[in-house]
Amino acid sequence: MDIASLALFAGVYFLAVASPGPAIAALVARSLSSGFRRSLPFAAGIAAGDLIWFTLTALGLSVLMQSFHGVFVAIKYAGCAYLIYLAWKLWTAPAEAPKPSAAARGEGLRLFFGGIALTLGNPKVMVFFLSILPLVIDLDALTPLAFAEVAAVIAPIIGGTMLA
Repeated sequence: MDIASLALFAGVYFLAVASPGPAIAALVARSLSSGFRRSLPFAAGIAAGDLIWFTLTALGLSVLMQSFHGVFVAIKYAGCAYLIYLAWKLWTAPAEAPKPSAAARGEGLRLFFGGIALTLGNPKVMVFFLSILPLVIDLDALTPLAFAEVAAVIAPIIGGTMLA
């Protein structure tokens, strides 16, 4: 892949990542509530989720996802209903002051997988990888080397943006 195509992709991808969305809101909330250091696994999970979306798109699974659009809409609404349920439980729960505690065993792994789950269900990421990415990169002509080059561009952009 030529450098101009990679630079174009990097610019478009940075704009998509840096625009506010659920991942940035969740990461900011996590950082403010528990500190920068304890939010790092969550940020790593978000980055891993973007790499998973890119891999799925490069393998042509976006065609499958577009074919079963109704199933993905149903999953999205089920996720929305679950979030509303969680919000209701949080709203009606008795207020208690948070107790400072040491990092729980396995918390980092849970946060990492939480970041992946958030990214895989994030509509903004879906739109980028299923609609915008094919406009910037010719996925039919994507070689393993070009895949590695694009992944090498994705990782520092998403990682650096989430850390910032």
